[in-house]
Amino acid sequence: MASLLPAQYDEGLSMAAAGEPHIRKSLSWGAIKTLLMNIKFRLTLMSFLQFFVWGAWLITIGTYCLNTKHWTFPQFGAIFSTLALASLFMPALTGIIADKWVNAEKLYGVLHILYGAVLFYVPQVNDPDTLYYVILGAMICYMPTISLSNAISYTILKREGYDVVKVFPPIRVWGTIGFIAAMWATNLTGSKENANQFIIGAVAAILLGIFSFTLPKCPPPRNIAKDADLIEQLGFKAFKLFANYKMALFFLFSMLLGGALQLTNMYGDSFLSGFEAVPAYKNSFVVEYSTIILSISQMSETLFILTIPYFLRRFGIKQVMLFSMLAWVLRFGLFAYSDPSPVGTVMIIFSCIVYGMAFDFFNISGSLFVETTTGPEIRSSAQGLFMMMTNGVGAWLGSKISGYVIDKYFVAADGSRDWHGIWLSFAGYALVVAILFLVLFRHKHDRNALPAAAH
Repeated sequence: MASLLPAQYDEGLSMAAAGEPHIRKSLSWGAIKTLLMNIKFRLTLMSFLQFFVWGAWLITIGTYCLNTKHWTFPQFGAIFSTLALASLFMPALTGIIADKWVNAEKLYGVLHILYGAVLFYVPQVNDPDTLYYVILGAMICYMPTISLSNAISYTILKREGYDVVKVFPPIRVWGTIGFIAAMWATNLTGSKENANQFIIGAVAAILLGIFSFTLPKCPPPRNIAKDADLIEQLGFKAFKLFANYKMALFFLFSMLLGGALQLTNMYGDSFLSGFEAVPAYKNSFVVEYSTIILSISQMSETLFILTIPYFLRRFGIKQVMLFSMLAWVLRFGLFAYSDPSPVGTVMIIFSCIVYGMAFDFFNISGSLFVETTTGPEIRSSAQGLFMMMTNGVGAWLGSKISGYVIDKYFVAADGSRDWHGIWLSFAGYALVVAILFLVLFRHKHDRNALPAAAH
């Protein structure tokens, strides 16, 4: 953080240390004020809070619904599917609004304040059907802010003359740190099994909403032609890619793997916290700090992102995506055989480390595949279609279907859950997808295409 301060600050501190108290106080306040006005610091704070307000409850809502409220898996699956449902239409809709009518930072602020207000209502909800609509309302407000936060950062950094490719990644990584910090806050405050997790997210969301109104203005670029039809405005021109066999197959596998992307977010904390019912594990480290342990997954993400350029150059996009699918097999398979025993805890931790490869290698390599195989006239739309197939259609199907499958085949008459069978079934699903992808998807590795996509 010191790199964000003016060069004179360090010199000023040494002078203040040897000088009068009022000089020290003045310099300290001046440094803080300078820091708060620094645009990179402000965008970093925005990125941190953007994912803090989500991480406060995303990983632990399963524990709240399944372990505390004792709702069924189909009921929870429906609630969790609202993330994907909102992703199908809200980012495109808010993108049009920000492109044509409203300043991006103002729209962003309003959405976060509304999101926080909805989260404040969650503790009043005592039935799953009502919570479905409440969380849907929250997701309608939150999901479009992810792309809006990126757009705001890009706009401001470019206007200030920064190299976006160089400056934005260190800013964005603080979003992952914010997500991790929120998970720790929820766990350490004893909120993972109660509704306080939503209050933590709500308070931070409203603060972020208010803060966003202090950001530099990001007026509508109005880059959508007035005579553009609805299909073009919504970014659906890329749907013509389905006429291409290779691209259609790619989007199909994007959807299939998208069905697995949120499964450990849905059920991971509920699974680990559930060992509380086993006397030998009741007060174990895994049960007490399950959310903190799962945060290793997000830490792993930040590390595996750094390895992607090497893997892409060495193995090519198809093999990197295949590595991702096999990593999902490992992620689920290790959970199937893990428990709070010393050996089982090591398996849990290793599963969390593998998550970084499973999540990053598919999302980023898939995005690069779209970047290098589509024309510039539909490239942005194609990226939107890729995200819609993974985080929209695929995640929605994964949330809904997994809930019904678990309830039908892995919940006993007495209400006990066969987590071993649940995780093995997920691992089997990922393995089948990987084998089909290996056999059916054809792509020749072109080393020269990747550097072009990175710029």
